[in-house]
Amino acid sequence: MQPILKVENLTKVFKSNGRPDFTAVDHIGFELMPGECLGLIGESGSGKSTVANLITRLTDLSAGRVVLDGQDISSLSGRGLRDAYRKMQMVFQTPTESFDPRRRLGDGIGESLRNFGNCRAEVKERVAELLVQCGLTPDFAEHYPHQVSGGQCQRAAIARAIAIEPRLLICDEATSALDVTIQKEVIQLFGRLREQLHLSILFICHDIALVQQFCDRVLVMYKGKIVEEGVPDEVIQAPRNEYTKRLIESIL
Repeated sequence: MQPILKVENLTKVFKSNGRPDFTAVDHIGFELMPGECLGLIGESGSGKSTVANLITRLTDLSAGRVVLDGQDISSLSGRGLRDAYRKMQMVFQTPTESFDPRRRLGDGIGESLRNFGNCRAEVKERVAELLVQCGLTPDFAEHYPHQVSGGQCQRAAIARAIAIEPRLLICDEATSALDVTIQKEVIQLFGRLREQLHLSILFICHDIALVQQFCDRVLVMYKGKIVEEGVPDEVIQAPRNEYTKRLIESIL
């Protein structure tokens, strides 16, 4: 079986005039299989979000390759990259910032549907279906981002992400801005959508307990490198890397 996502030698070096270069992601590689949920954990500044931005091509690579469903997307732009987004979508940490504050939630959710040629009536019907699928009522399409709670806005963001039925969902700290009760509900939503839509998920998170609960495998990042990987229970109960041990001890 071919991986839905393959990352090879992924590297990002940020250059700054007058200052030393900073290597945020340092020659990492991993695979994500269809239907799998892969956790990526590490402390703030370890490079996790940069990895997400490199995979989704929001940031250009310094070196390496990103292969999505068998296609190298490392240097795609324009229409080629837009086509790749049919297979891959992202859910961000702060949902209110990921929507245009001047537009209703329904406009944001339906944007990709309009971009791929659906008529207004089709988009309206599909947006209502997506909202219900994500635990909201259809009338949320008429709300603005500031008029709903953080949890409701994140559900709308998830509805937007699954609108064009991607195969891969990248969640960058998608639950960290939510309180514990809402966090649990959103994790349950991800689980249902994963099963219903046969989604693969890259779940970037700093909460080890959450990763243990939700993910099939976990990668541990430290200073831009992957220092450990394995089944969450094994990594948490018997970490091999010194950094992983310290990370777990600081939380548990």
